Amino acid sequence: MRKFTCCQNSVTAITETAKVLQEQHLLIKLNRQLASLTHSNQFNIALHLFHKIRSLYHLNPDHYTLSTTLTACANLCNISFGNKLHAHAIKSGLKIYSHVSNTLLLLYAKVQDIVSVKWVFGEIENPDVFSYTTLLSACTKMGHVAYACEIFDEMPQRDLAVWNAMVTGCMESGNKEIGFGLFRDMCRLGVKRDNYSFASVLSGCNLITVDFGLQVHSLAIKTGLLVRISVVNALITMYFNRENVEDACLAFDEVEDSAHDQITYNVMIDGLASMGRVEEALMMFRKMLGKYLRPTEFTFVSLMSSCLHAEVGYQFHAQAIKLGFEAHTSLNNATISMYSICGDLSTACTVFQRLERKDIVSWNTMISSYAQGNFGTSAVLTYLEMQRNGIRADEFTFGSLLASSEIIETVEMIHALVFRNNLISIIQVSNALISSYSKHGNMKQAYQIFCDMSYTNLISWNTIISGFLLNRLAMQGLQQFSKLMVSEFRPNEYTLSIILSICASVLALRQGKQVHSYIIRLGFSLESSSGNALITMYSKCGLLDWSLRVFNAMTKRDLVSWNALISAYAQHGKGNEAVHWFETMQDLVQPDEATFTIILSACSHAGLVDDGIRIFNSMVSKYGVVPGFGHFSCIVDLLGRAGRFDEVEIIMNDENFEPHPDIWWTLLSACAARGNLKLGRLAAGLLLEAEQDNPSVYVLLSNMYAAAGQWEEAANVRQLMTDSKVMKQTGYSWISS
Repeated sequence: MRKFTCCQNSVTAITETAKVLQEQHLLIKLNRQLASLTHSNQFNIALHLFHKIRSLYHLNPDHYTLSTTLTACANLCNISFGNKLHAHAIKSGLKIYSHVSNTLLLLYAKVQDIVSVKWVFGEIENPDVFSYTTLLSACTKMGHVAYACEIFDEMPQRDLAVWNAMVTGCMESGNKEIGFGLFRDMCRLGVKRDNYSFASVLSGCNLITVDFGLQVHSLAIKTGLLVRISVVNALITMYFNRENVEDACLAFDEVEDSAHDQITYNVMIDGLASMGRVEEALMMFRKMLGKYLRPTEFTFVSLMSSCLHAEVGYQFHAQAIKLGFEAHTSLNNATISMYSICGDLSTACTVFQRLERKDIVSWNTMISSYAQGNFGTSAVLTYLEMQRNGIRADEFTFGSLLASSEIIETVEMIHALVFRNNLISIIQVSNALISSYSKHGNMKQAYQIFCDMSYTNLISWNTIISGFLLNRLAMQGLQQFSKLMVSEFRPNEYTLSIILSICASVLALRQGKQVHSYIIRLGFSLESSSGNALITMYSKCGLLDWSLRVFNAMTKRDLVSWNALISAYAQHGKGNEAVHWFETMQDLVQPDEATFTIILSACSHAGLVDDGIRIFNSMVSKYGVVPGFGHFSCIVDLLGRAGRFDEVEIIMNDENFEPHPDIWWTLLSACAARGNLKLGRLAAGLLLEAEQDNPSVYVLLSNMYAAAGQWEEAANVRQLMTDSKVMKQTGYSWISS
């Protein structure tokens, strides 16, 4: 019996050992599957397999299982699943393995939980290079630079990966001076730099750090790292950050094609597009396709962002769909923005509605699109739908809603929502509220918000001063500017242009000259909005020669500069000079709709009929500008003053003619002056349909009948005026007897 028991125990032991070995082999096999899934970015399937290991196979995960699954969690930023794995690591004692602790560090770094990152790192007995690199990278990127520097200084030994983590983190978090300083320390201490070191520093250089960027470029050539793709990409980025297109293109052309990848072309396309070199960006895209490099999602985002013509945008959109990017959220966001900018809001809305995975940017882009198109109601309805979908609004959401607000009640409602969501302390939101209240004429509330702000920036000051200008409160605007001058902020060119507009509105020549002196003293360039504002200010204050002097002092003149000068001569009744400057500008700048309105008005008031007709015809035939009611009003006034009513009738019968009360008033006045009863009666009839309660129409028409000797018709018009209960305002004089 004992012998049997002994044998039975041995068989049991052998069976249990075989079972353990079988489970170990199965776990090894499943661990390999987990690793394969993680390496191929199939993270959700990896998490599902981990669940099966425990529930279906009834296996206990080992440290390899746990670290691999934590890596999948980190890439998905799945903190809830990660917390369960963390708890299991502590309970099972597997947290003592360095690769388990390191992947926990990676998880918390990915979800930006800096407290947990520091806690996990503090419990690692012997941190390795990966531990330090992950900690320092997380801390610097999340703004905890002082803590990172403290840990870095205490390290017994620092290898290249640790240096790179510090430099890259500082550059990405905006602490560029610290990042540049660390790179200098690497050079001084003889630490070998690699392509990551150079790429981090070069991509962070901009207009302010020009000399340092050139030094790093030279060092990259000296160390032979300019053949590395990441360094080339960063170098091109640096030159675009400096707005130096020529050197960016030179950096691209100087290296062999083997040093160009998809990212290189993406950087070139994005840089050229951001600098307004759209044609060159398109050529670079074609070159990319010619090199058989597959465009990425970012390629199309850059192209969409620079596209100003719907026809071209349709082609990009079709190509992106063809390459399988249709479901990508960031691409769809750029597509929505592109269609709205091109004026095709219907297609933008269709793209938005078909997008399954909408993020906060998607909703903000659609709301912003409605706001830019002045569809305030649609913007509010989209916001309400966004709320129903559980998406929390941010400062950009409320900024767009405020920009599109059509009535003061909407602004007040958004104001209340901003308070409820604790966003009032964000400067951008307060600035948007000031702008909206100003736009709707409630300067008291706008100024109250400005005064209640804990922190302001120059935009805040510009917004409140602009509000005073908009609401014709010139003295308050000048007083606010005086307060700005003694604050911590210095006015920029936009501030000065607002103040000059205020000075022009109240003919404050003395203050305008003081602002001009300030512009010269501080070295502001006149090639900007301030120069254009000076031309207008001097013109309105009666100093036309000073307007011309400012214009001649500008080495760079844009369309607004020419319009301001032509308008100055027009306002002073110098039609021939206005035509001269209009003819001069055509060789340098293409006139726009506003230019033609200004010059046609100048011709009308100066009686330059032939010049006016010639310019009006060239507007259509040469420049392809479709006349608006402003242009028609000017040409009708021009021809009417000259008594050429037959030509007026020809224009009125034109298919592009756009009826408007302003045109009918212009025509009625000309007919009254010239005694053209036929057209005058027509204009008066059309005006009475729109402005039945306006006594001026009745009076002018009655006077026209009287001047033509048709006394009965004149009396009938007066009777109609009485029957309609329209009262003519009694005239009065400021001069008392």
